[in-house]
Amino acid sequence: MPAVTSRRVILKNRPVGAPTPGDFDVVEAPVPAPREGEMLCRTIYLSLDPYMRGRISGVKSYAKGVDPGELMVGGTVSEVVESRHRDFKAGDLVQGYDGWQTHAISTGVGVRTLDPAQAPISTALGVLGMPGMTAYVGLLDIGQPQAGETVVVSAASGAVGAVVGQLAKLRGCRAVGIAGSKDKCDYVVDELGFDRCVNYKGEALGTALAAACPQGIDVYFENVGGAVTDAVVPLLNPFSRVPLCGLVSMYNATAPAPGPSWRALLTNRVLVKGFIVSDHLDRMPAFLADCTTWVREGRLKFREDIVDGLDNAPTAFIGLLEGKNFGKMLVRVAPERV
Repeated sequence: MPAVTSRRVILKNRPVGAPTPGDFDVVEAPVPAPREGEMLCRTIYLSLDPYMRGRISGVKSYAKGVDPGELMVGGTVSEVVESRHRDFKAGDLVQGYDGWQTHAISTGVGVRTLDPAQAPISTALGVLGMPGMTAYVGLLDIGQPQAGETVVVSAASGAVGAVVGQLAKLRGCRAVGIAGSKDKCDYVVDELGFDRCVNYKGEALGTALAAACPQGIDVYFENVGGAVTDAVVPLLNPFSRVPLCGLVSMYNATAPAPGPSWRALLTNRVLVKGFIVSDHLDRMPAFLADCTTWVREGRLKFREDIVDGLDNAPTAFIGLLEGKNFGKMLVRVAPERV
């Protein structure tokens, strides 16, 4: 087949504080033909996720960061264009980790084949992908909700939070969300079935959250940090559990923020456990079996916020960190079929 050129988004500068479009650059580079054991993939969807802010910060973390001049990392759904890999053939739809680019060579490591008859392929980056599995593992394995308990989740309309609340309801719990607009709160309650949702931008958060949780909070799924955490901690019940997933409100900070009330966490013997979903890949089969069934049955709903064009990925990513997205943030890099 003719030579392929890939458009790629690279990190141009390390952001100080909030990223700007000037911190990224779009370049073109030739893609070599696949060798034995490799395949050429055409990116269809690119996932944008808050963890990417940490990868470009230059701070040592659980995974290798992105240095200036390097390709931005990210999960992808792609079509196999040409294959010399025994487990994949041309035309296969796959979920992998090819980053912010239109074409990539893959060795097949960490790649799974998708069946579009089971669910829309975009869901492999959202409700049936890393965000959904993060919710599944964090809530069920760490939060361990029991029927009748109150589960609170911040960023409730986002890709992770929306699944957390619905799983809590499936477990017989009372689900309370925290989100950043009336529209998001209405969606969380009216469409996803949460019992309540507090708009942290439109209400006195501590007072509104206390009214929404008259019996206190048994499980708090932490996605945000900062002022939201400060409002939650006084309401945590004895022996409550806090799956610590993310702190998106603090990712662009240039100085440490004051911490939560650790005294309250101590006196109430609260379990706070940070987790990274990649440490729990053994749970993938159970997650896919359960959540694919619930999506097909309409018991697990999802919403996607899709922008078109790889060139728009930096602006969409910046908006994601500011909470401008409504649902799972995706970039449609190319049509599903050409």
